[in-house]
Amino acid sequence: MSLISKRKSLEQITKEANSHGLRRCLGPWRLTTIGVGATVGAGIFVMTGTAAANFAGPAVVLSFIIAAIACLFTALSYGELSSTIPVAGSAYSYAYTSLGEKFAWAVGWLLLLEYGISAVSVASGFSSYSASLLQDFHINLPSFIHHPMFQPSPEGYGKGIMVTKSIDLVGAISVIIASIALLFGVSESTTINGIIVTLKVGILILFIAIGIFYINPVNLTPFIPESTGTMNFGTTGIFRAASTIFFAYIGFEAVSTAASEARKPQTDIPFGIIASLVISTLIYIGVAFVLVGVVPYKQLNVSDPLAIATNYINIPFLTWTLKISAVIGLCSVMLVLLYGQTRIFFIMAKDGLLPPAFCKLHSRYKTPWLGTLILGICVSVATAFLPIDIISDLVSLGTATAFSIVCLTVIWQRNAHPDLPRPFKVPFGGFKIKGVWIGYIPLLGIMCCLTMIVPLLIDMVASIFHHNPIPMILLVSYALVGFFGYYSYGRKHSVLGKQIQSSDET
Repeated sequence: MSLISKRKSLEQITKEANSHGLRRCLGPWRLTTIGVGATVGAGIFVMTGTAAANFAGPAVVLSFIIAAIACLFTALSYGELSSTIPVAGSAYSYAYTSLGEKFAWAVGWLLLLEYGISAVSVASGFSSYSASLLQDFHINLPSFIHHPMFQPSPEGYGKGIMVTKSIDLVGAISVIIASIALLFGVSESTTINGIIVTLKVGILILFIAIGIFYINPVNLTPFIPESTGTMNFGTTGIFRAASTIFFAYIGFEAVSTAASEARKPQTDIPFGIIASLVISTLIYIGVAFVLVGVVPYKQLNVSDPLAIATNYINIPFLTWTLKISAVIGLCSVMLVLLYGQTRIFFIMAKDGLLPPAFCKLHSRYKTPWLGTLILGICVSVATAFLPIDIISDLVSLGTATAFSIVCLTVIWQRNAHPDLPRPFKVPFGGFKIKGVWIGYIPLLGIMCCLTMIVPLLIDMVASIFHHNPIPMILLVSYALVGFFGYYSYGRKHSVLGKQIQSSDET
């Protein structure tokens, strides 16, 4: 059997889903808090300011709407797949049943960008807000322990990268603490996450309610700044900003990674996915509008833009409350992102594509403890050295690619298994071309994801000519490591491959 057709059957993947050994303890609202917990984090607390200052200006509000629309099409596709194939592993598992093992590995590798590497940007934001909060209490951390070694040049991220003598120890340590918390069980960690989510959403709503009275109309004019070059402001800048903050919405997808621990995955997973996306989008739009209305957008190219806004509002209670919310809230995002990545690696290791250490369960807590520690250490090291600008673009690129494969999988499943029970279906139907069903929603999802990918690639190529080859070097290196990782280990140890080989021999 050719590798491209080496797929898991739906019967096989369902059987595996019922024998994973993980606890089913998550209901619809806990799943929703997982989604909101992962979504309302780095995107709103960190990347809103960078996207406004560098690409869109006040029109970053439109960028959030564009990114949300793109994610909505994908969320609906996730909803159908998760109701049909209620298994952990998210897009990785879906790709394994439709596109085959090669694509499944590629998606799993992309999801490492989406979850594991995304946690680096969250930890970076945590570090900045922590330093800012401590400064309010007259505790000044040395800058060399809360900034990464590589930093954008003063002229901007696209103009080059500087090597400094600093290292982000605060962010690195926060990742280790979050990883340790995950060792004690998903029920316990999601309870903590639910409390944190309630706190940070409440404070963000308070920020919107108070901040709206401090909006200066001058800061919103012109709403779409005149273009200063390719992908800088103007209409193209809006889409460039949308591609930058696209990764801010990945939290809704984290819900699907919890399918093996959901009580009723066929109904609760679609509910959690869509509910978390809607709630997060409303919060994002409200906070972004107040932020660019209160602070001139050119001053927002920092890792703690909401802290800048509260300084402008100058209400001490709101200032330290929001900073505390950001610090605690970013902790919950780290928990969920690391949780999602460990569960994807857990499934990949069960399939033999990764070493068995990633699927070794703790005898008491029933969590993949060893894989969690390995991932936590790797993310911690990356946090210490890499700047958030590079991380966000790589994460958005990986996210958009993985999302497009999810939408394509919906189309494949409808044609390959038209009679399969689907408790949730993408709305508005579709059309047929030579007997092949193509859904309107999945197709729009693929097109929107490509719209997010193109500006990122253009900017990475343009950065090479501005003496900043690091983004492209990291992207190519990451792809090569994934390629050799599969052919040197994954293909040789694939459980499905061994089963097929054994079957062919008999």
